[in-house]
Amino acid sequence: MSTVSAPILSQQTISEPILSISGLRGIVGQQLRPEDVSRYVMTACSVWGKGPIVLSRDSRRSGAIFRHAVLAALTACGREVIEIGIAPTPTVGIVIRRLGAAGGVQISGSHNPPEENGIKLLDQQGKMLPPDAAKIVRERYFAGFHGYPQRVLSSGNCTYFAMAALWHLRAVEEVVAKDQIQQRKFRVVLDSNGGAGGPLGIRLLESLGCQVIGVGTLPDGNFRHPPEPLPENLAEVASFVAQCRADLGFCQDPDADRLVIIDSSGQCLSEEHTLSICLDHVLQSRKGPVVINCATSMMNEWIAARHGVECIRVPVGEANVVAGMLHHHAVFGGEGNGGPIDPRIGWIRDSFLGMALVLEAMAIHGVSVRELTTRFPPCVMKKLKLPLPPGSLERVFTHLTATFPTAQVDKSDGLRLSWSDRWLLCRPSNTEPILRIIAEARSPEVLEELCQQAQAAAQQALAGRES
Repeated sequence: MSTVSAPILSQQTISEPILSISGLRGIVGQQLRPEDVSRYVMTACSVWGKGPIVLSRDSRRSGAIFRHAVLAALTACGREVIEIGIAPTPTVGIVIRRLGAAGGVQISGSHNPPEENGIKLLDQQGKMLPPDAAKIVRERYFAGFHGYPQRVLSSGNCTYFAMAALWHLRAVEEVVAKDQIQQRKFRVVLDSNGGAGGPLGIRLLESLGCQVIGVGTLPDGNFRHPPEPLPENLAEVASFVAQCRADLGFCQDPDADRLVIIDSSGQCLSEEHTLSICLDHVLQSRKGPVVINCATSMMNEWIAARHGVECIRVPVGEANVVAGMLHHHAVFGGEGNGGPIDPRIGWIRDSFLGMALVLEAMAIHGVSVRELTTRFPPCVMKKLKLPLPPGSLERVFTHLTATFPTAQVDKSDGLRLSWSDRWLLCRPSNTEPILRIIAEARSPEVLEELCQQAQAAAQQALAGRES
């Protein structure tokens, strides 16, 4: 009888998971393993207050593995677990708040490639763990904190809760004029790409009187195109929208907190347009401050000014946006990656909210989704990245600031240089030794000149030359 030895993974093969303000993530089996997830969740138990924890996951196939790891960690710490199965991330937030839970765990790789997965932690308000709490969890995790109680008298129990999707559906229906949308009988393509958003997406659109043509709406984790809903990944879906003669198409990411829109001609709108359309529509009836991150389009500043309200920018990250919204008592907010946030629904980016608001805007004004965007000034955005050797960041920032002496300088998140008609953001990556550069201007020519100047200045700084 022959035997086969199991392969031994070298230290070079296994590396640490990526831990940021957004949670824990990594390549399954290499950076992210069940033991990493268990220790991370046990660490989170040390910052949550008393009470049950809501558990959910997106449709990634590796999610079933990590579900067992999370469930074991929570029950070992004596926590009662309320499980809602495969569900969108914004749904988890709604359930936490309504049940009065202490927090939540969403097993999700978000928009990352299929071989990756991750853990998102939520607090008792149903929002992503705030920056201060996320920092504590991170520090304790890397310090080797386990959180396992010394004396385990009894483990926690797990119960299944079946009303999650209905609660989310009703919450969205309550903030829009459902009857007006129903009268238009929109023909809509919904691309959930095998993610968690399909069943609720179909249910919501049908309740709004839409004829729904589903693409990848079974939450099986079978991604038919790259999971991040960017225009460059949606060519086939966009063509399908035109072939179907649909009024528009909606595209979600795997955990359904981001939304990209396709118009009736089969052209993708920028992911930035999702937030802008929703914001412009909401501010027509509800006035108050709005909060966006420092990498989101200046279209939103223009929209806020037109409605006579303040637009506040905060560092990148959903948790930072929500913290800003709470601090400024904002009526709306979000990120330019297709993630609107409405306090009436919850404190998480929500693609279902986005779909309902876009349809309501179209119904009330009697226009197409493309016509909604013609109200905004033309803006073009570009993203670059450069190698960033250790210890060179401040030199690059100093060089860039000197290159653009007329710019307004903001160092709350990297270096942001802005003018009335353009802006430039430079941030170090949290996961790679690179510098990310994002720029926006009113014309392609101005944008290209801005990017070329920024790239040249950064490269000069890295080379140690004087400008």
